[in-house]
Amino acid sequence: MKADRVVVVAMAAVLAAASAGVSAPPNVVVILADDLGFSDLGCHGGEIDTRHLDRLAGAGLRFTQASNTARCWPTRAALLTGYYAQAIRRDALPGGPGGVDGPRPAWAQLLPQRLAAAGYRSYHSGKWHVDGDPVAQGFARSLDVNGAGQNNYFDPDGATGDTVALTKDGGYYATTAIGTHAVACLADHARDHAGAPFFHYVCFTAPHFPLQAPPELIAKYRERYREGWDLIQRARQERVKRLGIVTTPPAEMDRDGGPPSPVREAFRRLVPDEVERPLPWAGLSPDAREFQATKMAIHAAMVEALDHEVGRIVAQLEAMGALDDTLILFASDNGASAELLVRGEGHDPAAPLGSRKSFACLGPGWASCANTPFRRSKSWVHEGGIATPWIVHWPRRVTDPGGLRHEPVHVIDVVPTVLELAGLPARAEGDAPPFHGRSFAAALGDAAAPVAHDAIWWCHQGHRAVRVGDWKLVAVRGGPWELYDLAADRCETNDRAAAEPDRVRDLEAAWERIAAECRALAAASPPAPAAPAPPAAKPVAP
Repeated sequence: MKADRVVVVAMAAVLAAASAGVSAPPNVVVILADDLGFSDLGCHGGEIDTRHLDRLAGAGLRFTQASNTARCWPTRAALLTGYYAQAIRRDALPGGPGGVDGPRPAWAQLLPQRLAAAGYRSYHSGKWHVDGDPVAQGFARSLDVNGAGQNNYFDPDGATGDTVALTKDGGYYATTAIGTHAVACLADHARDHAGAPFFHYVCFTAPHFPLQAPPELIAKYRERYREGWDLIQRARQERVKRLGIVTTPPAEMDRDGGPPSPVREAFRRLVPDEVERPLPWAGLSPDAREFQATKMAIHAAMVEALDHEVGRIVAQLEAMGALDDTLILFASDNGASAELLVRGEGHDPAAPLGSRKSFACLGPGWASCANTPFRRSKSWVHEGGIATPWIVHWPRRVTDPGGLRHEPVHVIDVVPTVLELAGLPARAEGDAPPFHGRSFAAALGDAAAPVAHDAIWWCHQGHRAVRVGDWKLVAVRGGPWELYDLAADRCETNDRAAAEPDRVRDLEAAWERIAAECRALAAASPPAPAAPAPPAAKPVAP
């Protein structure tokens, strides 16, 4: 009886999608990068070779005012539920410490659980970093590399679930393994479930630290960054403006902008050539310049390796005859990272940079460059921490290939958008509170279509921000409010707080209203009951 009901609901979803002008519910592939800078991609003004993502942007859309949450796990929680992370996690209340543990309330279902009503089959490949087991929450298959690729790209220890390509024969690289798993899931879906739409959540760990990449890719970029972050940033600023992505005056390199947490003395001993501020390139010692240029070469190699796997996924979709019927959305979980720390086995100063024993970080200078044209980086809620490249590719729906969309969107908008396109209600049902996100489905075919946000809100580690229309109120932890007119000053260079105290007061009230709502939801909602552990997955041949 239950199976019959699912079939009826799925058929209703197909009919609803048809009535909305869509031939059938689309397949959906969400690809998430980790710590990618706003202008790292070629289609966003960068000099890194990203031809596959550039191709998707050229045949699709770029949303120029898209936002994440400034950090990895809150972005993932928001993207998969449609709610701000602070509303669904008791340990993530505004102003609280945050963390990665703690169950969500029962009403905060993940997107694949909701899509099951429309007959979708869902897959997960890569980083998880959300509470619970993916397979117990709607995913038919999952490769979770939380304990592997995040701490060492060359060691598969810690990966769980489908163990595609998880070998120790010297050929393992986390980015490749994630792409291999995604391609295998898609190929198996085409063979065994061709009549069902699919949702595939592909989460690369790249280019999150440690900086590790195949040596042949590092060699490709070794000369490119010896001119330094000052000149590279200037060239990116010009290209970002020429592309029409951000045309207001850019923020310059923040010479005082360091990492988000103090650098430990042990780190200084391990990495003596590191610099903790984006100092003028010409003032660095020759050894420091060589060290920094090599780090950015590795970062670029990691981004190109990610792009290569995106190309493999697209090629598989083409081979299945599914590309035209698949909505592909690409984004990053936060801006590039200025962090300086060591994880995993500990950095070996004698090991070649980028190799398995090397645990270097991108650091403040190159993070500032990667987030061009914005200020600050991962963890902060200024634009450099929250602005993300946001590419949408869907040939059946996009009517102006290569177009730009300037309407603000946020990762909380993914769930209601996908639900609407699947022919399901783009709103929370039953006892669940309304989604914080809004559907941007209409904007896919209409550049003038608004996304109906009253306000967009951020809070992470005491950093706060709210956007209403073109006005943004933002503050660093413990600091005063800053006010920016993003229509004229997207890069937050002209603080209007002193000149417009009434506007500051109104926007602060909007921030407090959403904070209070999140606080009440998280405090009042009982956690979901623990789901039984799924059976162990058998290794799958690549």
